Amino acid sequence: MADDFMKTYLHDYLKDVRQAVLAKVDGLSEYDARRPLTMTGTNLLGLIKHLAIWEARYFGAVFDRPFPEPLPRWDVESERLATMWATEHESRADVIDRYRRVREHSDATIDALALDAPGHVEWWPDPEVKLFDVLVHMLAETSRHAGHADILREEVDGAVGADAESMARKRHDADFWAARRATIEQVARAADSAGNGVNR
Repeated sequence: MADDFMKTYLHDYLKDVRQAVLAKVDGLSEYDARRPLTMTGTNLLGLIKHLAIWEARYFGAVFDRPFPEPLPRWDVESERLATMWATEHESRADVIDRYRRVREHSDATIDALALDAPGHVEWWPDPEVKLFDVLVHMLAETSRHAGHADILREEVDGAVGADAESMARKRHDADFWAARRATIEQVARAADSAGNGVNR
């Protein structure tokens, strides 16, 4: 009984976080959905592609329930790095549709197996795992990338929130946020000048 509750709780949380990631490309141009926004090239559509590929692997082959579409190799660096961005031949719809198919496949695995069902993650130092381990790992990984997506989307157009409705709702104007940013900048400079918490 407790295991069923825990599995449902973790699974529902994963479903919510997945939706939050998808919402971050709503209303964006192709360019803004794909453009690199960090030194390493992190971008919104690439995060979705990356999450789809790794979720397909974790809830697929790890439990001997392989996702029925080809996946790039995890042990070849060039293929692994290519999971972080969409090519010009991969449409946004293609990337999002694949994530939806992966989610359906993953959900079927999660629904079919008990939390203590065994799996094998060959790229982990301790490869013998349970569904619980992988569910927690994918929830943490998806949440981590959802946080990246929050920051990237804010950088693109200032939209914040976990869904399209909250991102569209403007609570404050640009002047409010400029003033807030200036205040935080001033405090950061004052703290630096004062030497608070210095590691020099």
